[in-house]
Amino acid sequence: MNGSANASMSSSSPTDLEAIKSGFSAMASEYDALAESHPVVAWMRAQIRKMVEQELPESGSILEINCGSGLDAAFFAAKGYRVHATDVAPGMLDSLAEKARQPEVGGRITFENLSNTEIGALDQGPYDLVFSNLGGLNCVSDPGSVTRHFSQLLKPGGKAVLVVMPPLCPWEMLQAFRGEIRTAFRRFSRGGAEANIGGSKVRTWYHGPGKLEAAIGSDFETVALRSFCVFAPPPYFKGFAKRHPGKIRTLTSLDDRFGSTWPINRLGDFYALVSRRVV
Repeated sequence: MNGSANASMSSSSPTDLEAIKSGFSAMASEYDALAESHPVVAWMRAQIRKMVEQELPESGSILEINCGSGLDAAFFAAKGYRVHATDVAPGMLDSLAEKARQPEVGGRITFENLSNTEIGALDQGPYDLVFSNLGGLNCVSDPGSVTRHFSQLLKPGGKAVLVVMPPLCPWEMLQAFRGEIRTAFRRFSRGGAEANIGGSKVRTWYHGPGKLEAAIGSDFETVALRSFCVFAPPPYFKGFAKRHPGKIRTLTSLDDRFGSTWPINRLGDFYALVSRRVV
């Protein structure tokens, strides 16, 4: 998983879960620094937060799964929304706990150590919205192991906003012309790809929008679908952002303009799928 993804749980072995806990815990401080310093990460988060707010009633409630260090939870709580956040990485939860104590969040953040696939055990809710940001669902081979709980966790008409890494990333595929074949085609591996996260090896799977819609099921309808980093370089192309700040602004504006159009909305480093509970 790339450097802007949040912590989550693998649905495979306990060893994978331990790697996720240690790897993402080691990355907690880096995530906050990256969000503040990298223009592409800052742009993505701002656009994703707008999408979430568009789907929420005033003072609405959010269940944020794979919440990472709590950047988004703190943002939404400061805006007056109530947030219950879950993650399995102790380092991430420690960072979230610090943010939850800040006066500007007004005590509107609660949290617990819980994996994505265990959210059905929550005794809170129902919520207005379930939120998973920046690749948390890419730590499970079957997104349905998480999304099957959404109907019980959401109010009628409630929304899910899921930000996921798809198989087709043009920037990565172009690396084939530089001889980096493994990077170019890693997202197509049926067994997932191994990522180095904080010194731990974490298995990552890439889910296209069609697969995710099927996993969410017939109780939901798609409201919106848009991509990120089709034109702009993914955040881990750090050198590009430093060398070409003007180009970054142009390329992110192209993503904003065309990211919701087919087939561009099915490509990129990430896409955001918004679904509404209809049953």
